[in-house]
Amino acid sequence: MTATATKDRAASSRVLSYAGALLETMDAGLADHPNAFIMGQGVDDFKGIFGSTTDLAQKYGAERVFDVPLMEEGMTGAAIGAALVGDYPITTHIRADFSFLAMNQILNLAAKYRYMFGGTMSCPMLIRLVVGRSWGQGGQHSQSPQATFAHYPGLTVVMPATSQAIVDMYPQIIGRHPGPVISIEHRLLYNLDFSVTASAPRIPLSSYIARPGKDVTVVATSVMVVEALRAAQYVHDKTGIEAEIIDLNSISHPDWDMVAESVRKTGKLVIADTSWLAYGVAAEVCRQLVMRDPGLLKAVPAMLGMAPAPCPTAKSLEDLYYPSQHETVDAILTQARGAKHGVELPTERSMTEGYKRFRGPF
Repeated sequence: MTATATKDRAASSRVLSYAGALLETMDAGLADHPNAFIMGQGVDDFKGIFGSTTDLAQKYGAERVFDVPLMEEGMTGAAIGAALVGDYPITTHIRADFSFLAMNQILNLAAKYRYMFGGTMSCPMLIRLVVGRSWGQGGQHSQSPQATFAHYPGLTVVMPATSQAIVDMYPQIIGRHPGPVISIEHRLLYNLDFSVTASAPRIPLSSYIARPGKDVTVVATSVMVVEALRAAQYVHDKTGIEAEIIDLNSISHPDWDMVAESVRKTGKLVIADTSWLAYGVAAEVCRQLVMRDPGLLKAVPAMLGMAPAPCPTAKSLEDLYYPSQHETVDAILTQARGAKHGVELPTERSMTEGYKRFRGPF
């Protein structure tokens, strides 16, 4: 790359928080599409869903950005009706868990219209779900239901891990995607700053390589992509081992060939997800690899996810409940060198505490 090209690329880069990227794309979606509107509990509040809808009600009016009562199923049904007659609804659930009350509308109606009417009807809409992890959220406010939604044909499920992913994907979704899209946003990401580059290759509604490598493949989702990138840098600095990080990104439509090619190259696999391991993303990654080539893996894969129980409220227990940077680094090293790798591990045990010390840009 020439000095001029490097300078031009730097000039096109900026630092943008995850919440700032959400606000920017919500604002642009309303400005560019007069048929779009945002509805949900707290969207017109002064806090604006953790800063992702701040002042939009004042800018676009109560007809296009409005609060709703505690009526998740009714709200979703109204949004589906609007989508069917040509509007573009953006619904928000300030906790992903609240969407469980709208499962009938999402799974039995929105996901199925295209199939039940021979493709003559579609239900374009964006459903935003926020995973409320950490700071004592407890068992009913911290779940990460990507595997549940991805199980049902007709839904597109994405988990943007960076501001770049949001500014690349959300305009595509709001502008052109024909069906219902569920975007699962992780609360721990909201306050983090990321570098956003206008000239970078656009992040697709599928998977992409977040960090190239040759020794270990790490397939990650959501905030665990950031954790994997931090761990990969630590491992490289300590040992020179190069971990390849794949952001699965679209849980419903990943690039399985990309994952398989990476594992074919490394032979070693770590899967880092934000939810439980049983019947989840980690299991599906393994299923896809075995179906393509049972001989791809040279070692039993490592899997990181939530402990198999509802999340405890006490912070001391919560820190043990989620995978830590300590465990992520150990998983990569164990795959590369074996359990007795002899490398000093980071002492950081709580992701929340780590991000308080370092906000980015990532």
